[in-house]
Amino acid sequence: MDSQLLQYLPVLLLLLVAVGFAGTTLVISVLLGKRGRRTQTKDVAYECGMLPEGEGNARMSVKFHLVALLFVLFDIEVVFLFPWAVIYKSMLRENAALILGSMVSFLGVLFVGYLYALKKRAFDWTR
Repeated sequence: MDSQLLQYLPVLLLLLVAVGFAGTTLVISVLLGKRGRRTQTKDVAYECGMLPEGEGNARMSVKFHLVALLFVLFDIEVVFLFPWAVIYKSMLRENAALILGSMVSFLGVLFVGYLYALKKRAFDWTR
């Protein structure tokens, strides 16, 4: 039991050194660092030398987020399809119906999601 705990001693020492170094660096920078004066000119956002116009945080359309979520949905589809396609031939010998059925059901669920997105006109860019 003691020999197993001793194996974690280097990890603990590394953690202590890392935390100690970070803390010491922060304390030294606070003690020795220069204090800057904040002025209104320094607090203004810098935009290529021009004075900023409009709001700093413009509201994004819901359409943007919908397209982003659809992209993630169909991107994840590729993540699941690629390994399946790589091992499909070797697994076909053992249980062909199971592997084909699972992928067809997966693609069926994605197709229903695609049809729902089409019905809600999520791919209509003119709106």
